[in-house]
Amino acid sequence: MALRDALIRPGLALTPSETRIVQVLLSDYPLSGLGTAASLAKRAEVSDPTVVRLVVKLGFAGFPDFQAKLLEEVEARLHSPLLMLGAKRRTGDDENAAAAYLDSVSRTLERTHSLMPAQTYDRAADLIWKARRQVLLLGGRFSRSIATMLAGYLIQLRHGVRDIGALSPEAFDLLVDLDKRDLLIVFDYRRYQSDVIAFATQAASRGVRILLFTDPWLSPIADLAEVTMTASIEVDSPYDTLAPAVAQMEAVVVHGMAAHGGVERTRMESIERVRRANSITLDDPDSAPRVRARSAPPKS
Repeated sequence: MALRDALIRPGLALTPSETRIVQVLLSDYPLSGLGTAASLAKRAEVSDPTVVRLVVKLGFAGFPDFQAKLLEEVEARLHSPLLMLGAKRRTGDDENAAAAYLDSVSRTLERTHSLMPAQTYDRAADLIWKARRQVLLLGGRFSRSIATMLAGYLIQLRHGVRDIGALSPEAFDLLVDLDKRDLLIVFDYRRYQSDVIAFATQAASRGVRILLFTDPWLSPIADLAEVTMTASIEVDSPYDTLAPAVAQMEAVVVHGMAAHGGVERTRMESIERVRRANSITLDDPDSAPRVRARSAPPKS
């Protein structure tokens, strides 16, 4: 269990003093826990022994053990491909590298399936289908490709879908027109992107509801999100995989269509008529352009 989850888990019985410590830890997580026990106690206005009693109640041997776990999470969140290159360098048979990698992706997909209870998919789908005005989609350098894919699905299912794409200074102007009737869907995986966090933070301050797709280490946007979907992304590679994130996004779409089925059929039929009228796709084999066969070279 992640340390943040341990701090907020249901059923954790805390005294008022311990509650203040947890509030301080969560207010500036994880930095608030990286100082001394005395400095944490001072910020929470409690005694030093109260801090120690809390971390023992959380299952740690003492404050150093608690802080070691916190540092481990910080390191995991900040991993770059360069750092992981040495740590995940293969030492076995390179001919089987592709098969081993695909096996690790399969295991990661299974872990992703176990991370989220079914009701979280209910809540995510409800946010999308019941948003009263715009649904905006945003992602980082790599994850924005998943945002674009989701936008492609959603534009067939409801009105008011907008893919923000790469954030530019002009994109921040969109914030002016946003309010509590809008939904912002964000994809943000480690190493979390500062401009994406800034946009989501300012959107939340305007009352915009946020649906976040992230990893088990949690983007800082998790503190602002109404619903957070987490996907396991760590595989046998210097690079994290986004395959489970794509599958999770598509699962939300399928779940939403099942829960809100029928409302999108008229819209999809209209879109298909527009596509046929403009020959967008090659649905009719007879209308496909013919590729001229290359003639054989002359005999010598």
